[in-house]
Amino acid sequence: MEMILQPWPWYVSGPLIALIMFLLIFMGKKFGMSSNLQTLCTMCGADRKADYFKFNWREQRWNLIVILGAAIGGFIAINFLTADPAVDINPQTVTTLNELGFESSGKAYLPDEIYSLEALTDWKALSILIVGGFLIGFGARWAGGCTSGHAIFGLSDLQLPSLIAVVGFFIGGLMMIHLLFPLIF
Repeated sequence: MEMILQPWPWYVSGPLIALIMFLLIFMGKKFGMSSNLQTLCTMCGADRKADYFKFNWREQRWNLIVILGAAIGGFIAINFLTADPAVDINPQTVTTLNELGFESSGKAYLPDEIYSLEALTDWKALSILIVGGFLIGFGARWAGGCTSGHAIFGLSDLQLPSLIAVVGFFIGGLMMIHLLFPLIF
């Protein structure tokens, strides 16, 4: 008997995420992926160079397990629980992306034109990754957290700044896709 693999439905995964957020709020913990980078930098001695990194990183060790869990969970999901690694996106979007030069659209999880090892030798793809990484890092620091911290934890904790940040993330994403993305490609 062949097992049919598909994503967990929202009514299973959503309540599980809500349960984890409730437990974190109950225990007085804050969740966010960008805070893990801050913790890692502090562990490596960044606190000797910048006051931003001066905090007791040992109190945040629990959050580093989130990175490990995300990596292991992603590996298990893609290698053992996914029948087709391609993202199921609208055929019109696939056509538009193909016209922009993304031949792997609808066939791969991430576009090979940007995220393959060969793309690291292409100045345009490498520039996009470097500039994008800088902007994400700058934005996460300026907003006081990343998309996961604000959208998952901050909204669960009913934080108005998180709502404002999430609205800003969506507006920025829409501007990128509809205005800048066609100009870049």
